[in-house]
Amino acid sequence: MFSVILYEPEIPPNTGNIIRLCANTGASLHLIEPLGFELDEKRLRRAGLDYREFVNVQTHESLERCLEILDRPRVFALSTKNSTRYDRAAFNEGDALLFGPETRGLPRDVLEALPSEQRLRLPMQEGNRSLNLSNSAAVVLYEAWRQLEFPGGS
Repeated sequence: MFSVILYEPEIPPNTGNIIRLCANTGASLHLIEPLGFELDEKRLRRAGLDYREFVNVQTHESLERCLEILDRPRVFALSTKNSTRYDRAAFNEGDALLFGPETRGLPRDVLEALPSEQRLRLPMQEGNRSLNLSNSAAVVLYEAWRQLEFPGGS
């Protein structure tokens, strides 16, 4: 299926919501350190409800190490700075979806290391800065899953 990678996530409820999202879509979740919270934090548990047991959640010391462990998947990075709309990407099983920290987004060097067609954005009304991290992850992950015709879904 897909891998969701959160690069240095900062807000526990967002990660908790994404745990629940991954449980419901069959995606694995990878967290790149440093994290802005402890994995046993109460706000994380409350947002993720009891879905943690249904998701493969791994933490990694670096993005590079994460990608090595995932056997170098094709990575799609989301940023408001990107030009390719998320719905123009053709997703494949095994792709990784990379999201940056809530307050600053992905570093420029991470984005520039990817081909432009793998640097995606979500359209928004002009003048708005960004969407909530867990909402963004849900939109893109469901589009990727839809393109594969929801394998394993009911």
